[in-house]
Amino acid sequence: MPRLSEVIAALDALWPPSRAEQWDAVGTVCGDPDAEIQRVLFAVDPVQEIADEAVRLGAQLIVAHHPLYLRGTTTVAAGHFKGRVVHDLIKNDIALHVAHTNADSADPGVSDALAGALDLRVTGPLVPDPTDPSGRRGLGRICELEHPETLAAFAARAAERLPATAQGVRLAGDPDAVVRRVAVSGGSGDSLFDSVRAAGVDAFLTADLRHHPASEATQHSPLGLVDAAHWATEWPWCELAAAQLDEISDRHGWNLRVHVSHTVTDPWSSRHSSPGAPN
Repeated sequence: MPRLSEVIAALDALWPPSRAEQWDAVGTVCGDPDAEIQRVLFAVDPVQEIADEAVRLGAQLIVAHHPLYLRGTTTVAAGHFKGRVVHDLIKNDIALHVAHTNADSADPGVSDALAGALDLRVTGPLVPDPTDPSGRRGLGRICELEHPETLAAFAARAAERLPATAQGVRLAGDPDAVVRRVAVSGGSGDSLFDSVRAAGVDAFLTADLRHHPASEATQHSPLGLVDAAHWATEWPWCELAAAQLDEISDRHGWNLRVHVSHTVTDPWSSRHSSPGAPN
């Protein structure tokens, strides 16, 4: 079995920490570099439910997309819910490693996985990484549909292909508008509207769209907006990342058991539509 330090070196080669945004908190949160690793669990959120799942599974490593301590901390006391996660992981010899914005901009990365879940053909990054001479890395992806379809049909495709959440998928724009080219970005994407408009796409699929940016975007142009749950747009990356680690394990003869959590950690648990609200 490989040691944690060997597995982390392989993960850092896939998603170099140096490519994370300056504000981000990526890398190994806890874990003994010399510990042997047999089972790995991929998940979006390093929350208590995922820690409990790793314990039941007998995993020695969780690879999460979201940081546990994004803004830092002065304590990991178990009286706080994040500290409790750290305590439970350490008591059960489970390491935690985070790949966040360094996985967003990777090739392939979070938005490639989102595009793949919807059977979209990626033509390039939405916001190219200027340090990548190949022009393949960067935030978001510009994609083409195999066949044109209406905005309503594209939103329905997203609702069908992405994991089910209480939010579902929201649509803004003319539902009958024809969609040929789209931009996608896993996670919160309303900071990318300038790049989306410059790309000249017909629709933008992302998450966490706020009222004012979405309103301004629809007033600015006929751009269609498809807004899914944050967790749902990033979960496909877990399957992609698990497959990448599986391939590395096979190549090195590590015999890792790699798992993807299907636990829904989206924070919204139910939805109640107003009477007479549009579907």
